Amino acid sequence: MSHASEPVDHSSAYNEVQASAEFVELRKRFRGFVFPLTTFFLLWYFLYVILAAYFPAFMSQRVFGLVNVGLIFGLLQFVTTFGITIWYVRWADKVFDPRADAIRERMQAGTR
Repeated sequence: MSHASEPVDHSSAYNEVQASAEFVELRKRFRGFVFPLTTFFLLWYFLYVILAAYFPAFMSQRVFGLVNVGLIFGLLQFVTTFGITIWYVRWADKVFDPRADAIRERMQAGTR
C-alpha cells in the first residue's frame, strides 16, 4: 500500500526570496509604476463622476451636433483605460517580467 507523500514546506524559500534585494527592488519598481497610474486613473474617474453629479449644465454643453462634454468625458474614460492597459503591458514585458522570470528560475533551480 503506497502512502501519500508528505507535503513539502516551501515557506522558508519564499520568505528568503521575498527578503532578497532583487525581489525588494522588483516590488519597488512595480509599486512605482502601478500606484501613480492607479491614483491618476481614480482621480480622473472621480472627476468625471463629480462633474456629472454636481455640474450637469457643464456636462450637457454641446460641443458639436448632439455630442456634449459628458459624452466626450465618458468616451475618454474608455480611451484612458485602454491606454493604461497598453502602457502597463509594454512596461511589464520590458521591465517587470524579465526580472520576475529570473527570480522564479533561480528559485526553481534552488540557487537563491
